Amino acid sequence: MNKIKLILAVLSVMAGVVGFYYLRDSATVIRVLVLLLSIVLAIVIAWYTDQGRQFYVFSKESVEETRKVVWPNRKETMQTAAVVFAFVVAMAIFLWLVDAGLMAIVRYVMDQEG
Repeated sequence: MNKIKLILAVLSVMAGVVGFYYLRDSATVIRVLVLLLSIVLAIVIAWYTDQGRQFYVFSKESVEETRKVVWPNRKETMQTAAVVFAFVVAMAIFLWLVDAGLMAIVRYVMDQEG
């Protein structure tokens, strides 16, 4: 029974997308409303499946875990950004030097053959 409900939910979303493009001559508000209603219908149908309830529990736990994260303050963010920027500049200079060196070697070898 769960599989049938999930198939109905997917078909609902597909019908909304088809309706969105089928009503291309209608007002944009109507097209978007049809699409949103089909998505809401799919969510309601999926809610009554085991997978839908498991997804809801997973989402709820994810939000709780996100609230436990200690986010960096402005100073830490700026310091980290400065380190990343300095590393990018250093790598760019290093790769430019390697490229220039290899190009010089290739030019030297090509002149020797001729």
